Amino acid sequence: MPNPTRREFLAGAAAAPAALRAAQPAARPLNYHQNMEYRRLGKTGLMVSAVSLGGHWVFGELPPKWDVEPVKKNRTEVVSACLDHGINYIDACTSYEVMAYAEALRGRRDRVHLGFSWYEKEMRMKEWQTAAKLLEGFDDGLRAAGLDYVDLWRITCYWRNQDRHSQAHEEAIVEALDKARKAGKARFTGISTHKHDWVNHMMAAYPETIQVIVVPYSAGSKNAHERIEPGKPGWQAVPDGEPAPDQPLTSVIETARKHDTGWFGIKPFAAGGIFRTLPEDDPDRVSARNELARLTLRHILASNPALTAPIPGLMSVEEVKNAARAVRERRELNAAERGRLETAARRAWAGLPPSYGWLRKEWEWV
Repeated sequence: MPNPTRREFLAGAAAAPAALRAAQPAARPLNYHQNMEYRRLGKTGLMVSAVSLGGHWVFGELPPKWDVEPVKKNRTEVVSACLDHGINYIDACTSYEVMAYAEALRGRRDRVHLGFSWYEKEMRMKEWQTAAKLLEGFDDGLRAAGLDYVDLWRITCYWRNQDRHSQAHEEAIVEALDKARKAGKARFTGISTHKHDWVNHMMAAYPETIQVIVVPYSAGSKNAHERIEPGKPGWQAVPDGEPAPDQPLTSVIETARKHDTGWFGIKPFAAGGIFRTLPEDDPDRVSARNELARLTLRHILASNPALTAPIPGLMSVEEVKNAARAVRERRELNAAERGRLETAARRAWAGLPPSYGWLRKEWEWV
């Protein structure tokens, strides 16, 4: 079956979730719930919940800890709420997230697909940048968490503009992922990065290994429409109705669709930036925050034809319920809703701290 056109996808995405669910394969997805939508995770063939659970929730202290009772209780309650609402993918990208989620899933691991990254022993650390060391770190993490396998090993890679992975780094990543998959320790493989052009390169260069990407798509992200620049090779991103950016970007959306790559979207709320735009003295702040979260999730689900699911770091049972509610609501935002979200997104971009400047630079135009 040919891939749907952008027009066909957006028309389908704006339809009622019930219609989308009716088009799913006969076999029920893992942890199926009638009020949750499930989407195909690219070439993996997994059917995952349209909103899933990520890491980077707020621990309340730094350095974060997972083995203290308040955190264990919170993660157990949040995971239970996810299971109750049909969420079937959980993503962990640090040692404490892996340990916390492994603990919260004891006795019910078979109900979710688990994504794994123990970033402290992966590509951001110079001593772990060979295939042998990556596999050693992966095995260390599985053993520490009491896991026999994971559904997705997605190695966490460089994120700063000044950092570049070498060809040797790329070959080490691919070798380690392929060996883990062939050994049955990781069912599927991929990478996570904050670097826009590099993730494009990796999807195109190693399509059999980079089956899934974990990269940003935020409330303020915009799809780039495609055209070929005269005298330049390949596709160049051109914003809809606006002049090309100073540094044209190759479209992550087009590359992911071309190679049938699954995509989990991180930073949907712009690192919490859209919530900081709400007045502190607003008596209805909780209600306004929940509405803004749902607008963001609806916008992301409807607007990006390559993204499988956003994975916010949900902090409470109420946030899980709110995310599940967003899946059930209509996708297409009306004019008033678009206005509220666009205003919040502009303010969030403007208010990003210097350490998060990359989020707008790399991921405003996708």
